[in-house]
Parts: sequence; structure tokens; C-alpha cells
Amino acid sequence: MITCVIIDDEQPARELIALHLANLQDFEVVASFDNALDGFSFLQKHTVDLLFLDIQMPRLTGLELIRSLKVCPKVILTTAYREYAVEAFELDVMDYLVKPITQERFMKAISRFNYYNHAPVEKPEAPNSFDAAYIFLKVGKGQVKVYLRDILYIEGLKDFTKVHTTQRVLVASERISYMEDKLPEGKFARIHKSFLIALDKIERIQADQVIIGGTPLPIGRVFKNEFMKKVVG
Repeated sequence: MITCVIIDDEQPARELIALHLANLQDFEVVASFDNALDGFSFLQKHTVDLLFLDIQMPRLTGLELIRSLKVCPKVILTTAYREYAVEAFELDVMDYLVKPITQERFMKAISRFNYYNHAPVEKPEAPNSFDAAYIFLKVGKGQVKVYLRDILYIEGLKDFTKVHTTQRVLVASERISYMEDKLPEGKFARIHKSFLIALDKIERIQADQVIIGGTPLPIGRVFKNEFMKKVVG
């Protein structure tokens, strides 16, 4: 059973999330709070799997709550404000939902949680050079080590990139063009002006989309021919 906690100062928002979760098997809401301080006290004493968390709340914000926790569960942020997205992903949140939250968008967040929560971690007996290869990414004020084998795909966000790995999502202060030059060409491919993917993580190719980690990614017309050459040889 996946245990969940909801923290939001708006009652309709808490009720909507609880309603979405009630339609899912194996998800249980064990507590719900209208402020982050009560939620903090609960999380100090109980271990939960998934936290649905608003950002703008009186006395203690959702982002401040995350920073306050020594052991933090997986977090899906639920907010009316888009401007905190980069800061939020620097805190390794699972997803960022902007209100009003539709059933479709909510289910996509749950699918992402299920994928990252159960993603297999391969430990080959004799790793080759690619298995051991890694890069350091500038995340916030520090550098984060990321193994190339763990990268699913990279999403361009103007002067930033959102690096989706098998364990988490990182927002790095690097342009997607820099990432494309840095990564080995035989292992990664640009499929769109905003997306760079790991070729061995492709689950399915359909029409003008690539499916990776259950997420459909668009194939841009300019990149399609070169990408298909890499796939089919």
C-alpha cells in the first residue's frame, strides 16, 4: 500500500486530491492537514511514501517544509503558482502540478511516481566503460554526479535543462545544446529542439512520438531523419 499525506490550506484542493486517490488501488491517504506545521509534526513521527504539498501557505511554505525535513518522502507539489518550478525541481520533487488539476494531469503524475518508485536498478557484474561513465551537472549552488546509464531523457528549458533519470529529476544550469555535445553520440540522440533522449531507454516509437518511462515525447520534423538512422541503422 502506498501511504499518502495531503497538505494544503484550501479544503476543496485537499478534497479533490483525496477523491483522485480514492479511485486508485494501492493508494491510501493516512493524513490530511491545512497547514505545513501540523504536517511537519506528523512527518517527524511517521514514514509515508508520497506527499501532496501546496507551496503558498501561511507561517511555513511547502518549499520550506521540504527543506526542514531530514527524511522527506517523494513529493508532488500542487500549486496555483508556476514561478516556483525551477526552485522546486532543485529540491528533487517528483512532479509539479498547477491548479486547477485535471484528472488526466493527476494520473500522469501518479504514473511518473510509479515508474520512478519501481524503476529497476541494473548492477551488471562486469560494467563496461559506459556503465561507469558519469558527468557532473550544476544544480543550484553545487555539482551533482549523474551516471550516464541512469539518464532517461533531457528536456530543454531555455537556459536550463530538466534531466530525467531513473531515480529523480534534476534541473541543471546547462543548455540542451551543451548536453548534446557532452553526451556520447552513439548512446543519445536529439529528437526535438527541446528533447534529447537515451537510445537504450526507448520503449516504443509510434507516429511522431517516442515513449520513454511511460512518457510520450515529440519527434521534431527537423530531427526525424537523423534520429531514425540511429534507431534502424
